[in-house]
Amino acid sequence: MDLNLLVTLDALLRERSVSRAAERLGLSQPAVSAQLARLRRHFGDELLARTGNQYRLTPLAIRLKERVQTALPGVERVFAAAPDFDPGSSTREFKLLISDYTIAVLGDTIARLLAEEAPGARLRFVPNIPETVDDAPQVLVNADLLVLPHGFLLAELPHQDLYRDEWVCLVATTNADVGDRLTIEQLETLPWVVTYHGPTASTPAARRLRTLGIEPRVQIVTETFLTIPGLVAGSDRIALLQRRLAGRIPPSSGIRVLPCPFDAGELVEALWWHPIHDDDPEHRYLRDLVVRAAATAAA
Repeated sequence: MDLNLLVTLDALLRERSVSRAAERLGLSQPAVSAQLARLRRHFGDELLARTGNQYRLTPLAIRLKERVQTALPGVERVFAAAPDFDPGSSTREFKLLISDYTIAVLGDTIARLLAEEAPGARLRFVPNIPETVDDAPQVLVNADLLVLPHGFLLAELPHQDLYRDEWVCLVATTNADVGDRLTIEQLETLPWVVTYHGPTASTPAARRLRTLGIEPRVQIVTETFLTIPGLVAGSDRIALLQRRLAGRIPPSSGIRVLPCPFDAGELVEALWWHPIHDDDPEHRYLRDLVVRAAATAAA
């Protein structure tokens, strides 16, 4: 099987048109039509079925679409591999699975260092949603790094610690029921804004809260830390947030930052990657760059 056909298949499934796929690939329409014919013979399926003046994907093509989009980056990385890595001449894209919290803390520094050292390279920040974390070993085959704190079931993956942080509580300045500190009773009775709330998804601090027998009364679930202050302000809701992020909340936001009334544990942010990337010179460079960015941001 000619691996070039994988690129053609990806373009055809994305565009659902031979002419648009040809334009995307920079090939002639007859050349792409010939490759489509080969793909149809290989799969024993039409893949693109004509309906009126348009093509639709067959059921098999629909199943193939996600698989091709997963497989193609891995194939490209195999053939782009080199014994050494020169950042100054690189044009590759680095893919980081990362939360908006870590982007706020490190994103600008990572981008600045990469622009200085590898001006032709590109960063792609992808949200590390719960499904990504649950299937991290598989997802990281086709991604460079996952930035996530300790406390998730990733112990089998290689990692490197970046920096430490701590959890604080957010309360609205208009919430007159809360004094200088939250009480354990208020943790149980006040409504919460939480992140990544689900059977396998929650922050380590939230799980620690449950070990104390406190089940938060969840009113709002969000998967972006940066939205939490706005969801607490002007309400009786409370939330947990990283101190580094809480320190960026403007004084005029209507938010008070209070210490946690329980031992929330230290937050240790780390890099995680698949062991197949251990000796990849490009990957080692990226890991070193992110570690340097963390050291600069923490200084």
